[in-house]
Amino acid sequence: MRIATWNVNSLKARLEKVTWWLERVKPDVLLMQETKLADADSPVEVFKGAGYELVHHGEGRWNGVAIASRCGLKNVVTNFGEPLRPAKTHDVADDVADDEPMAEARMISAECDGVRVVCIYAPNGRVVDSPFYEAKLIWFGRLRRWLDEAVEKNTAIALGGDFNVAPEDVDVWDPNACHGGTHVSERERQAFARLCEWGLVDAYRLRHPEPGRYTWWDYRAGNFYKNMGMRIDHLLVGVALQPRVVWADIDREARKGKPTPSDHAPLVIDLDEPGFAFDSGWVSAEARIAKRW
Repeated sequence: MRIATWNVNSLKARLEKVTWWLERVKPDVLLMQETKLADADSPVEVFKGAGYELVHHGEGRWNGVAIASRCGLKNVVTNFGEPLRPAKTHDVADDVADDEPMAEARMISAECDGVRVVCIYAPNGRVVDSPFYEAKLIWFGRLRRWLDEAVEKNTAIALGGDFNVAPEDVDVWDPNACHGGTHVSERERQAFARLCEWGLVDAYRLRHPEPGRYTWWDYRAGNFYKNMGMRIDHLLVGVALQPRVVWADIDREARKGKPTPSDHAPLVIDLDEPGFAFDSGWVSAEARIAKRW
C-alpha cells in the first residue's frame, strides 16, 4: 500500500495539480490538508473519475481535510468523533482564523484496507506565547487524548498531515534563523514527541536520516530553489506498521512548475513492497543542497 500526505493549499485551486499527481505517483491513499472547501463543494466526481473514493471534512474558506482512497473507506471519523464547536468569531482574516481549532475542520480518519489512516491539519500557532500558539498546543493535546481513548496500541495506524512542527533542528534550513519562532519551539516539539510516545514513529526518518530534505518552502524570495525550507509534514506509523515501511520520499517535483503548486510537497511511504517508481527530484538538486551543508 502506498500512503501519501499533502497540504494542497486549496483543493479547488490545485485540483489540476492533484489529479496530475495521482496519475504520476499512483498512491493508494492520499491525505489532503487545507482544502479550503465546504463538504458540498468537494470534488467527489473528479476523484471518482480518477479511481478514488473521497471523504471530506471542511468548513469553507479555511482549513479542511480529506482522504482519497482506491482501497476502500470505512468507519469515517471527523473532529475526534465530536461535532465542530460553534465559532465565536466569523468572517475574520486568514491570519486570525486559527484561534479556535476545535471549531475548525482539522481532523478526519478512516479505515483503508485494514489500515486506520488519520489526516490532520494542525494549527499554525502564529507567534510563540500568543493565543494562537496556546490554542495549537491545546489541539495537540486533544489529538493525543483521542489516540489514548479511541485507538488500540496494536492498531495498524498511519497518522499523517501538516503538523506545523519541525521535530528537530535537522528539519529546518537554519536552526539559528528559525530560533524563537513557531514550528521549532520547545513546547511544540514536546507536543509532537508526546504523539510519538503513544507508540508512533516518524516513517520518513526510518528511511532518510540525512539533512536538507523538506516538505515546505515559503513562496517568497526563491526560497524553494535555495532549499530554505522546513520538514513540517509527517507520516507517523504505529508499531504494527513500522516493520512494513519499505520506502519513503518527499516529491520535490510536485512543488515545481505550472499550474502554480502548493507551497508544500507531498510525502509518500510504501508498505510491504515498493510502489510505482517516480523521480522525486532530489538527486538533481543534491549539488545545490550540498552547498548549504
